[in-house]
Amino acid sequence: MNKKLLGGRYELGEMIGTGGMADVYIAEDKRLSRQVAVKILRSDLARDPSFIARFKKEALAAAGLNHPGIVSVFDSGEEQGESANTSYIVMEYVKGHTLRAILHNGDRLSFDRAIEITEGILAALDYSHQHGIIHRDIKPGNIMVTKSGAVKVMDFGIARALDDVGATMTSTWNVVGTAQYLSPEQAIGDQADSRSDLYSVGCLFYELISGKPPFTGDTPV
Repeated sequence: MNKKLLGGRYELGEMIGTGGMADVYIAEDKRLSRQVAVKILRSDLARDPSFIARFKKEALAAAGLNHPGIVSVFDSGEEQGESANTSYIVMEYVKGHTLRAILHNGDRLSFDRAIEITEGILAALDYSHQHGIIHRDIKPGNIMVTKSGAVKVMDFGIARALDDVGATMTSTWNVVGTAQYLSPEQAIGDQADSRSDLYSVGCLFYELISGKPPFTGDTPV
């Protein structure tokens, strides 16, 4: 069976992740002979011209972030299809697991390890904030821990694109998952800034050391 080729360059392999906004595939960059991760946006988001315009702008900004604690963005594009277009973003392929997967497995982290992970997240955010980019959606599912134990933050820009066009997620798990780490100002629709990210990191750190988020509920409020 022929594998799908995006942009005449990225040969898709198996799906390695899925979420409320996108599915993630491992892929081979045929031009540079390297493995990458390709995130294909949800079809309803891909049909929204306002979201796509904002997404491209934010992906470009995220691609300018060069930090060992941030998953690199290499490329983004849109593939024309017979019935619908496929919008995608190409990222660094990180071998490891998300913090969400680690927590779901029931693995309890030592206090020292929780501090190490949190420090790694804060270092990445300090860099992005200095470059004027707010993440807006810090949560365990957006933090990768590599096989060597390094911490990498991913999905810069996508939350901003969603905010700006007023898009909503249809996956209940993702809405609740995000709400548990959402800052108060974001929950009531106010402007997010660097402090919003720090609040979310605080919620995440609480979960790392206690095994559960500080707040639970079905909505951000």
